[in-house]
Amino acid sequence: MPVVDVNFGVHTGPANTTVDELRSLWRRIEELPFDWISIWDHFYAADGRSTNCLDAVVAHTALALETSRVRCGSLVYCAGYRHPGVLANAIAGIDQLSGGRVDVGVGAGWLADEYHAYGIPYPAAGRRLDLMEEYLRCLRGLLREESFSFDGELFQLRDAVVDPRPVQGAVPIWVGGGGEKRTLRIAAELADGWNVPFIGPDDFERKVRVLAAHCDDLGRDPAEIVCSVNVGCAPDDESLHRQFGDIAEFVRPGVLMGSTGQMVDAIGRYADAGATRINLALRAPFEVAALEHLAGAIDQLGAS
Repeated sequence: MPVVDVNFGVHTGPANTTVDELRSLWRRIEELPFDWISIWDHFYAADGRSTNCLDAVVAHTALALETSRVRCGSLVYCAGYRHPGVLANAIAGIDQLSGGRVDVGVGAGWLADEYHAYGIPYPAAGRRLDLMEEYLRCLRGLLREESFSFDGELFQLRDAVVDPRPVQGAVPIWVGGGGEKRTLRIAAELADGWNVPFIGPDDFERKVRVLAAHCDDLGRDPAEIVCSVNVGCAPDDESLHRQFGDIAEFVRPGVLMGSTGQMVDAIGRYADAGATRINLALRAPFEVAALEHLAGAIDQLGAS
């Protein structure tokens, strides 16, 4: 796949920051060659240590109102934290506010400390995936049908209506996660987009092949699914450790490092592996220099 076919975005963690900082960051991103901004869904910061984190629905709404051009995504809402009807109505409203620019991603959840702190049941991974699968079926039906009923094991809906409707005919629905047996099969059946964070091009390519195999089994064209990866951007080791602290070595395989030319080469490897969107994952304190460094690589790709 030619690199020019790749779309670029920024994933902004709404933790350990302020609303004003986020709004300023989103405005700057929209000035640069990015076409997507997303937020995450946590009660605490994703490292599990800080409790300073803006609610995801609030952050998603603010993002929609602060921007005018980019797609406004979520990577990802946790299926265990809200009833799908509650989220569907919120997403329809955010889509109205954005003028039809909203995407919604869902994941099975993983940060056990959050569940335990709020008294939310935290079952085994297989059961969380069962929940996510039913959740996605409900979300698709609620956002895409005038009236929707569902009789599942975990959720039951009776002629449920989301009104007002989204501006879009079909809000794009994403699945987040890299599990190759269940998560990627669920994505193959129910998702318009799939996202995985901080893996290298070789691992990403393998997962894209697994996703395509699941699509073949289900009779679906894998080209219908946008495949995306969240990466870091760090010119050097000092920047890598400043941004990611204790998890710096864990995320290193999925971090673009070095000169602009080296980053362009890395982007090309992800594109060759099947990525159709590459997102820079930023967490506070936000390194705008890393953002602009990646923007320079994108500009260089456009000029090549």
